[in-house]
Amino acid sequence: MRPPSYKHVADELAAAIRAGTLPAGTRLPPHRALARQRGIAVATATRVYAELAARGLVVGEPGRGTYVRHPSGYDGPEPSRALPVPRVADLSFNQPLADGQADELRRALRALSTSGDVEALLRQHPPGGRRQDRAVVATYLLERGIDAAPADVLLTGGTQQALDVVLRALTRPGDVLAADALSYPGIRLLAAAHGLDLAPVPVTPSGPDLDALDRLCRARRVRAIYTMPTVHNPLGWVLDAERRARLAAVARAAGCLVIEDGTYAFLETAAPPPLRELAPERTCYVASLSKNVATGLRFGFAVVPARHAAALTGALRTTTWGTPGLVTAVATGWIADGTVARLERARRADAAARQETAREALAGMDVTAHPASYSVWLRLEPHQRPDHVAAVLAEEGILVSTGDAFAIGPSRPRALRLALATPPPGELGPALRRLRRAVDAIPP
Repeated sequence: MRPPSYKHVADELAAAIRAGTLPAGTRLPPHRALARQRGIAVATATRVYAELAARGLVVGEPGRGTYVRHPSGYDGPEPSRALPVPRVADLSFNQPLADGQADELRRALRALSTSGDVEALLRQHPPGGRRQDRAVVATYLLERGIDAAPADVLLTGGTQQALDVVLRALTRPGDVLAADALSYPGIRLLAAAHGLDLAPVPVTPSGPDLDALDRLCRARRVRAIYTMPTVHNPLGWVLDAERRARLAAVARAAGCLVIEDGTYAFLETAAPPPLRELAPERTCYVASLSKNVATGLRFGFAVVPARHAAALTGALRTTTWGTPGLVTAVATGWIADGTVARLERARRADAAARQETAREALAGMDVTAHPASYSVWLRLEPHQRPDHVAAVLAEEGILVSTGDAFAIGPSRPRALRLALATPPPGELGPALRRLRRAVDAIPP
Protein backbone atom coordinates (compact mmCIF):
# COMPACT_ATOMS: atom_id res chain seq x y z
CA MET A 1 0.00 0.00 0.00
CA ARG A 2 1.46 3.33 -1.04
CA PRO A 3 1.93 5.89 1.76
CA PRO A 4 -0.43 8.86 1.57
CA SER A 5 0.83 11.85 -0.40
CA TYR A 6 1.63 15.07 1.36
CA LYS A 7 -1.44 16.68 -0.25
CA HIS A 8 -3.70 13.96 1.15
CA VAL A 9 -2.29 14.36 4.66
CA ALA A 10 -2.47 18.15 4.40
CA ASP A 11 -6.09 17.97 3.27
CA GLU A 12 -7.01 15.75 6.25
CA LEU A 13 -5.33 18.08 8.74
CA ALA A 14 -6.86 21.13 7.04
CA ALA A 15 -10.32 19.61 7.33
CA ALA A 16 -9.77 18.91 11.04
CA ILE A 17 -8.60 22.50 11.60
CA ARG A 18 -11.57 23.98 9.77
CA ALA A 19 -13.99 21.71 11.62
CA GLY A 20 -12.56 22.76 14.97
CA THR A 21 -11.32 19.26 15.81
CA LEU A 22 -7.87 20.86 15.95
CA PRO A 23 -8.65 24.23 17.57
CA ALA A 24 -6.53 27.37 17.39
CA GLY A 25 -3.39 27.08 19.48
CA THR A 26 -3.09 23.29 19.16
CA ARG A 27 0.52 22.21 18.93
CA LEU A 28 0.89 19.76 16.05
CA PRO A 29 3.30 16.81 16.26
CA PRO A 30 6.95 17.45 15.40
CA HIS A 31 7.92 16.56 11.85
CA ARG A 32 9.41 13.18 12.80
CA ALA A 33 6.41 12.27 14.96
CA LEU A 34 4.00 13.16 12.15
CA ALA A 35 6.07 11.06 9.75
CA ARG A 36 5.83 8.03 12.10
CA GLN A 37 2.11 8.51 12.67
CA ARG A 38 1.29 8.79 8.99
CA GLY A 39 3.86 6.39 7.58
CA ILE A 40 5.52 9.04 5.48
CA ALA A 41 9.05 10.37 5.10
CA VAL A 42 10.22 13.27 7.26
CA ALA A 43 10.68 15.34 4.10
CA THR A 44 7.04 14.64 3.21
CA ALA A 45 5.94 15.72 6.70
CA THR A 46 7.85 18.95 6.16
CA ARG A 47 5.94 19.48 2.91
CA VAL A 48 2.67 18.86 4.76
CA TYR A 49 3.37 21.65 7.23
CA ALA A 50 4.61 23.93 4.46
CA GLU A 51 1.35 23.36 2.59
CA LEU A 52 -0.73 24.09 5.70
CA ALA A 53 1.28 27.26 6.32
CA ALA A 54 0.74 28.36 2.72
CA ARG A 55 -3.01 27.92 3.29
CA GLY A 56 -2.78 30.15 6.34
CA LEU A 57 -3.82 27.38 8.73
CA VAL A 58 -0.66 26.88 10.82
CA VAL A 59 2.35 28.87 11.90
CA GLY A 60 5.79 27.57 12.85
CA GLU A 61 7.54 29.05 15.86
CA PRO A 62 11.31 28.45 16.10
CA GLY A 63 12.19 26.13 18.96
CA ARG A 64 8.53 25.61 19.92
CA GLY A 65 6.90 23.76 17.04
CA THR A 66 3.97 24.18 14.65
CA TYR A 67 0.66 25.57 15.93
CA VAL A 68 -2.82 25.85 14.52
CA ARG A 69 -3.35 29.46 13.58
CA HIS A 70 -6.18 31.57 14.94
CA PRO A 71 -8.92 31.72 12.26
CA SER A 72 -9.68 35.41 12.75
CA GLY A 73 -7.45 36.53 9.87
CA TYR A 74 -6.07 39.54 11.75
CA ASP A 75 -2.46 38.36 11.42
CA GLY A 76 -0.10 37.74 8.52
CA PRO A 77 0.86 39.88 5.52
CA GLU A 78 -2.73 40.52 4.37
CA PRO A 79 -4.77 40.89 7.60
CA SER A 80 -8.48 41.49 7.74
CA ARG A 81 -9.36 45.13 8.35
CA ALA A 82 -13.06 44.60 9.12
CA LEU A 83 -13.10 44.87 12.91
CA PRO A 84 -15.86 43.16 14.90
CA VAL A 85 -16.32 46.29 17.06
CA PRO A 86 -16.02 50.06 16.45
CA ARG A 87 -12.47 51.01 15.56
CA VAL A 88 -10.32 52.44 18.34
CA ALA A 89 -6.98 52.71 16.50
CA ASP A 90 -5.24 51.47 13.37
CA LEU A 91 -1.72 50.54 14.44
CA SER A 92 -1.15 48.31 11.41
CA PHE A 93 -0.17 50.88 8.78
CA ASN A 94 1.54 54.27 8.82
CA GLN A 95 -0.41 57.03 7.04
CA PRO A 96 1.05 60.23 8.48
CA LEU A 97 -0.76 63.46 7.64
CA ALA A 98 -0.31 66.92 9.12
CA ASP A 99 -2.98 69.53 9.79
CA GLY A 100 -3.44 71.74 6.77
CA GLN A 101 -2.17 69.33 4.11
CA ALA A 102 -5.53 69.35 2.35
CA ASP A 103 -5.27 73.13 2.05
CA GLU A 104 -1.72 72.73 0.71
CA LEU A 105 -3.08 70.47 -2.02
CA ARG A 106 -5.86 72.90 -2.89
CA ARG A 107 -3.36 75.74 -3.26
CA ALA A 108 -1.08 73.58 -5.40
CA LEU A 109 -3.91 72.55 -7.70
CA ARG A 110 -5.13 76.15 -8.03
CA ALA A 111 -1.62 77.25 -8.95
CA LEU A 112 -1.35 74.51 -11.56
CA SER A 113 -4.72 75.43 -13.05
CA THR A 114 -3.46 78.93 -13.82
CA SER A 115 0.02 77.91 -14.97
CA GLY A 116 1.14 78.71 -18.49
CA ASP A 117 0.96 75.25 -20.07
CA VAL A 118 -1.62 73.30 -18.09
CA GLU A 119 -2.24 71.15 -21.16
CA ALA A 120 1.23 69.63 -20.65
CA LEU A 121 -0.13 67.82 -17.60
CA LEU A 122 -2.33 65.76 -19.92
CA ARG A 123 0.54 64.61 -22.10
CA GLN A 124 2.49 61.40 -21.53
CA HIS A 125 5.87 62.06 -19.93
CA PRO A 126 8.82 59.90 -21.02
CA PRO A 127 9.44 56.74 -18.95
CA GLY A 128 11.40 57.75 -15.87
CA GLY A 129 10.27 61.38 -16.10
CA ARG A 130 11.32 64.58 -17.84
CA ARG A 131 14.85 65.82 -17.31
CA GLN A 132 13.73 68.98 -15.49
CA ASP A 133 11.68 66.92 -13.01
CA ARG A 134 14.55 64.50 -12.45
CA ALA A 135 16.80 67.49 -11.78
CA VAL A 136 14.46 68.70 -9.03
CA VAL A 137 14.67 65.30 -7.33
CA ALA A 138 18.45 65.16 -7.79
CA THR A 139 18.78 68.52 -6.03
CA TYR A 140 16.50 67.34 -3.22
CA LEU A 141 18.65 64.22 -2.73
CA LEU A 142 21.73 66.33 -2.02
CA GLU A 143 20.24 66.86 1.46
CA ARG A 144 20.39 63.08 1.94
CA GLY A 145 24.02 62.96 0.96
CA ILE A 146 23.39 61.65 -2.56
CA ASP A 147 25.12 63.45 -5.43
CA ALA A 148 23.58 62.05 -8.62
CA ALA A 149 23.17 63.36 -12.14
CA PRO A 150 19.55 63.89 -13.25
CA ALA A 151 20.05 61.20 -15.91
CA ASP A 152 20.61 58.65 -13.12
CA VAL A 153 17.30 59.51 -11.41
CA LEU A 154 14.15 57.71 -12.57
CA LEU A 155 10.72 58.81 -11.36
CA THR A 156 8.34 56.03 -10.27
CA GLY A 157 4.92 55.53 -8.74
CA GLY A 158 6.32 55.04 -5.24
CA THR A 159 9.02 52.89 -3.64
CA GLN A 160 7.25 49.64 -4.45
CA GLN A 161 7.30 50.36 -8.16
CA ALA A 162 10.93 51.46 -7.92
CA LEU A 163 11.79 48.11 -6.32
CA ASP A 164 9.73 46.29 -8.92
CA VAL A 165 11.49 47.83 -11.91
CA VAL A 166 14.95 47.28 -10.36
CA LEU A 167 14.19 43.59 -9.84
CA ARG A 168 12.43 43.30 -13.20
CA ALA A 169 15.37 44.80 -15.09
CA LEU A 170 18.38 43.51 -13.17
CA THR A 171 17.44 40.02 -11.93
CA ARG A 172 16.23 36.76 -13.45
CA PRO A 173 14.06 33.98 -12.01
CA GLY A 174 16.15 31.78 -9.73
CA ASP A 175 18.56 34.56 -8.73
CA VAL A 176 19.37 34.85 -5.03
CA LEU A 177 18.20 38.02 -3.29
CA ALA A 178 19.60 38.53 0.22
CA ALA A 179 17.51 40.50 2.72
CA ASP A 180 17.41 41.00 6.48
CA ALA A 181 15.55 38.19 8.25
CA LEU A 182 13.10 40.87 9.39
CA SER A 183 12.36 43.32 6.63
CA TYR A 184 9.82 45.32 4.65
CA PRO A 185 6.99 42.94 3.62
CA GLY A 186 6.85 44.27 0.07
CA ILE A 187 10.23 42.78 -0.80
CA ARG A 188 8.93 39.29 -0.02
CA LEU A 189 5.97 39.81 -2.35
CA LEU A 190 8.19 41.12 -5.14
CA ALA A 191 10.70 38.28 -4.76
CA ALA A 192 7.87 35.76 -5.15
CA ALA A 193 6.44 37.63 -8.15
CA HIS A 194 9.83 37.62 -9.92
CA GLY A 195 10.74 34.04 -9.00
CA LEU A 196 13.70 35.03 -6.84
CA ASP A 197 15.26 32.88 -4.12
CA LEU A 198 14.97 35.10 -1.03
CA ALA A 199 17.81 34.36 1.40
CA PRO A 200 17.41 35.69 4.96
CA VAL A 201 20.36 37.39 6.68
CA PRO A 202 20.28 37.07 10.50
CA VAL A 203 19.76 40.35 12.35
CA THR A 204 21.44 41.75 15.45
CA PRO A 205 20.32 44.66 17.66
CA SER A 206 22.43 47.06 15.61
CA GLY A 207 21.95 45.75 12.08
CA PRO A 208 22.31 42.74 9.81
CA ASP A 209 24.89 40.10 10.74
CA LEU A 210 27.51 41.07 8.18
CA ASP A 211 29.64 38.00 8.89
CA ALA A 212 26.62 35.86 7.99
CA LEU A 213 26.04 37.97 4.88
CA ASP A 214 29.66 37.48 3.86
CA ARG A 215 29.37 33.70 4.34
CA LEU A 216 26.17 33.67 2.29
CA CYS A 217 27.82 35.57 -0.54
CA ARG A 218 30.79 33.19 -0.49
CA ALA A 219 28.60 30.09 -0.43
CA ARG A 220 26.02 31.17 -3.00
CA ARG A 221 25.91 33.40 -6.04
CA VAL A 222 23.94 36.30 -4.60
CA ARG A 223 22.61 38.61 -7.28
CA ALA A 224 21.46 41.47 -5.03
CA ILE A 225 21.28 42.60 -1.40
CA TYR A 226 18.19 44.48 -0.24
CA THR A 227 18.88 46.70 2.76
CA MET A 228 17.47 49.61 4.80
CA PRO A 229 20.51 51.13 6.51
CA THR A 230 18.77 54.30 7.75
CA VAL A 231 15.73 53.83 10.03
CA HIS A 232 15.09 50.19 9.30
CA ASN A 233 11.54 48.89 8.97
CA PRO A 234 10.56 47.33 11.39
CA LEU A 235 13.56 47.46 13.78
CA GLY A 236 14.54 51.11 13.45
CA TRP A 237 18.30 50.74 13.39
CA VAL A 238 20.69 53.18 11.67
CA LEU A 239 23.88 51.48 10.49
CA ASP A 240 27.05 53.27 11.52
CA ALA A 241 29.75 54.25 9.02
CA GLU A 242 31.87 51.16 9.74
CA ARG A 243 29.01 48.75 9.08
CA ARG A 244 28.05 50.57 5.89
CA ALA A 245 31.60 50.35 4.62
CA ARG A 246 31.70 46.64 5.45
CA LEU A 247 28.40 45.98 3.69
CA ALA A 248 29.60 47.80 0.60
CA ALA A 249 32.84 45.82 0.67
CA VAL A 250 30.97 42.50 0.92
CA ALA A 251 28.80 43.45 -2.06
CA ARG A 252 31.79 44.57 -4.09
CA ALA A 253 33.74 41.38 -3.34
CA ALA A 254 30.73 39.26 -4.31
CA GLY A 255 30.05 41.32 -7.43
CA CYS A 256 26.40 41.80 -6.51
CA LEU A 257 23.94 44.69 -6.57
CA VAL A 258 22.86 46.67 -3.53
CA ILE A 259 19.25 47.85 -3.34
CA GLU A 260 19.12 50.59 -0.70
CA ASP A 261 15.65 51.50 0.56
CA GLY A 262 15.59 55.06 1.91
CA THR A 263 11.85 55.41 2.51
CA TYR A 264 12.25 56.35 6.18
CA ALA A 265 15.71 57.92 5.89
CA PHE A 266 14.30 61.46 6.21
CA LEU A 267 13.60 60.73 9.90
CA GLU A 268 17.32 60.60 10.76
CA THR A 269 19.30 63.74 9.95
CA ALA A 270 22.63 62.56 11.39
CA ALA A 271 23.04 59.31 9.45
CA PRO A 272 26.37 58.43 7.80
CA PRO A 273 26.56 58.69 4.00
CA PRO A 274 24.19 56.38 2.09
CA LEU A 275 25.51 53.19 0.54
CA ARG A 276 24.84 54.85 -2.82
CA GLU A 277 27.82 57.12 -2.12
CA LEU A 278 30.05 54.27 -0.91
CA ALA A 279 29.39 51.96 -3.86
CA PRO A 280 27.71 54.04 -6.59
CA GLU A 281 28.68 51.61 -9.33
CA ARG A 282 26.43 48.86 -7.92
CA THR A 283 23.82 50.57 -5.69
CA CYS A 284 20.23 51.38 -6.62
CA TYR A 285 18.75 53.83 -4.10
CA VAL A 286 14.95 53.81 -3.91
CA ALA A 287 12.58 56.01 -1.90
CA SER A 288 9.37 58.01 -2.18
CA LEU A 289 7.29 60.80 -0.69
CA SER A 290 4.86 58.34 0.93
CA LYS A 291 5.90 58.77 4.56
CA ASN A 292 7.22 62.33 4.52
CA VAL A 293 4.34 63.82 2.48
CA ALA A 294 1.37 61.49 1.84
CA THR A 295 0.87 57.81 1.07
CA GLY A 296 -1.69 58.64 -1.64
CA LEU A 297 0.66 60.85 -3.66
CA ARG A 298 2.39 57.77 -5.20
CA PHE A 299 5.56 59.57 -6.18
CA GLY A 300 8.92 57.83 -5.85
CA PHE A 301 12.30 57.55 -7.47
CA ALA A 302 15.24 55.26 -8.11
CA VAL A 303 18.83 56.50 -8.30
CA VAL A 304 20.69 53.96 -10.40
CA PRO A 305 24.19 53.33 -11.79
CA ALA A 306 24.50 54.90 -15.21
CA ARG A 307 25.17 51.53 -16.84
CA HIS A 308 21.75 50.26 -15.68
CA ALA A 309 19.68 53.35 -16.49
CA ALA A 310 18.64 52.13 -19.95
CA ALA A 311 17.52 48.73 -18.64
CA LEU A 312 15.41 50.30 -15.89
CA THR A 313 13.93 52.81 -18.28
CA GLY A 314 12.89 49.88 -20.46
CA ALA A 315 11.29 48.18 -17.45
CA LEU A 316 9.33 51.35 -16.74
CA ARG A 317 8.24 51.51 -20.36
CA THR A 318 6.75 48.01 -20.13
CA THR A 319 4.81 48.77 -16.92
CA THR A 320 3.36 52.21 -16.13
CA TRP A 321 6.03 54.54 -17.56
CA GLY A 322 6.44 56.21 -14.15
CA THR A 323 4.33 58.95 -12.63
CA PRO A 324 1.41 60.88 -14.16
CA GLY A 325 2.09 64.48 -15.13
CA LEU A 326 -0.29 65.90 -12.50
CA VAL A 327 1.31 63.94 -9.65
CA THR A 328 4.79 64.87 -10.86
CA ALA A 329 3.87 68.56 -11.02
CA VAL A 330 2.52 68.58 -7.46
CA ALA A 331 5.44 66.60 -6.06
CA THR A 332 8.24 68.51 -7.78
CA GLY A 333 6.52 71.80 -7.01
CA TRP A 334 6.43 70.95 -3.31
CA ILE A 335 10.07 69.87 -3.40
CA ALA A 336 11.15 73.07 -5.14
CA ASP A 337 9.19 75.50 -2.94
CA GLY A 338 10.34 73.93 0.34
CA THR A 339 7.02 72.30 1.29
CA VAL A 340 8.59 68.82 1.46
CA ALA A 341 11.46 70.03 3.66
CA ARG A 342 8.98 71.72 5.99
CA LEU A 343 6.79 68.61 6.18
CA GLU A 344 9.84 66.47 6.92
CA ARG A 345 10.77 68.69 9.86
CA ALA A 346 7.21 68.42 11.14
CA ARG A 347 7.22 64.63 10.67
CA ARG A 348 10.44 64.25 12.66
CA ALA A 349 9.04 66.25 15.56
CA ASP A 350 5.74 64.37 15.39
CA ALA A 351 7.44 60.95 15.28
CA ALA A 352 9.65 61.82 18.26
CA ALA A 353 6.59 62.91 20.25
CA ARG A 354 4.74 59.71 19.36
CA GLN A 355 7.74 57.62 20.40
CA GLU A 356 7.73 59.37 23.76
CA THR A 357 4.03 58.53 24.12
CA ALA A 358 4.77 54.91 23.23
CA ARG A 359 7.65 54.68 25.71
CA GLU A 360 5.38 55.88 28.51
CA ALA A 361 2.45 53.64 27.58
CA LEU A 362 4.56 50.52 26.99
CA ALA A 363 7.15 51.03 29.78
CA GLY A 364 8.49 47.69 30.96
CA MET A 365 7.50 45.80 27.81
CA ASP A 366 10.14 44.40 25.43
CA VAL A 367 10.20 47.04 22.68
CA THR A 368 12.68 48.20 20.05
CA ALA A 369 12.35 51.48 18.17
CA HIS A 370 14.27 54.36 16.65
CA PRO A 371 13.74 57.42 18.89
CA ALA A 372 12.18 59.43 16.05
CA SER A 373 10.40 56.84 13.94
CA TYR A 374 6.79 55.86 13.41
CA SER A 375 7.17 52.20 14.41
CA VAL A 376 7.64 50.07 17.53
CA TRP A 377 8.67 46.41 17.50
CA LEU A 378 6.96 44.74 20.48
CA ARG A 379 8.20 41.27 21.46
CA LEU A 380 5.58 39.10 23.14
CA GLU A 381 5.87 36.69 26.05
CA PRO A 382 6.41 32.98 25.29
CA HIS A 383 2.74 32.14 25.91
CA GLN A 384 1.45 34.95 23.68
CA ARG A 385 1.04 33.84 20.06
CA PRO A 386 0.90 36.78 17.64
CA ASP A 387 -2.14 35.45 15.76
CA HIS A 388 -4.08 35.09 19.01
CA VAL A 389 -2.95 38.49 20.31
CA ALA A 390 -4.01 40.15 17.03
CA ALA A 391 -7.46 38.57 17.38
CA VAL A 392 -7.75 39.72 21.01
CA LEU A 393 -6.80 43.26 20.02
CA ALA A 394 -9.29 43.23 17.15
CA GLU A 395 -12.01 42.59 19.75
CA GLU A 396 -10.73 45.79 21.42
CA GLY A 397 -11.01 47.73 18.15
CA ILE A 398 -7.24 47.83 17.55
CA LEU A 399 -5.53 46.70 14.34
CA VAL A 400 -1.86 45.65 14.49
CA SER A 401 0.68 43.91 12.25
CA THR A 402 2.06 40.58 13.40
CA GLY A 403 5.75 39.83 13.14
CA ASP A 404 5.35 37.12 10.52
CA ALA A 405 4.42 39.79 7.96
CA PHE A 406 8.03 41.02 8.21
CA ALA A 407 9.72 37.61 8.31
CA ILE A 408 12.03 36.62 5.47
CA GLY A 409 12.47 32.86 5.54
CA PRO A 410 10.81 30.20 7.70
CA SER A 411 11.43 31.72 11.14
CA ARG A 412 8.36 33.52 12.53
CA PRO A 413 9.00 36.01 15.36
CA ARG A 414 6.71 36.24 18.36
CA ALA A 415 6.22 39.97 18.00
CA LEU A 416 3.98 42.80 16.81
CA ARG A 417 4.89 45.84 14.71
CA LEU A 418 2.97 48.87 16.00
CA ALA A 419 2.56 51.72 13.50
CA LEU A 420 2.23 55.00 15.41
CA ALA A 421 1.52 57.54 12.66
CA THR A 422 -2.15 57.07 11.87
CA PRO A 423 -4.11 57.73 15.13
CA PRO A 424 -4.63 61.39 16.08
CA PRO A 425 -1.99 62.39 18.67
CA GLY A 426 -4.50 62.64 21.50
CA GLU A 427 -5.82 59.14 20.81
CA LEU A 428 -2.48 57.33 20.51
CA GLY A 429 -1.67 57.13 24.23
CA PRO A 430 -5.10 55.79 25.28
CA ALA A 431 -4.99 53.26 22.42
CA LEU A 432 -1.55 52.00 23.44
CA ARG A 433 -2.59 51.73 27.08
CA ARG A 434 -5.68 49.79 26.02
CA LEU A 435 -3.45 47.53 23.92
CA ARG A 436 -1.16 46.94 26.88
CA ARG A 437 -4.03 45.99 29.19
CA ALA A 438 -5.38 43.53 26.64
CA VAL A 439 -1.97 41.92 26.04
CA ASP A 440 -1.12 41.72 29.75
CA ALA A 441 -4.49 40.07 30.43
CA ILE A 442 -3.74 37.08 28.14
CA PRO A 443 -3.15 34.17 30.57
CA PRO A 444 -0.23 31.76 30.29
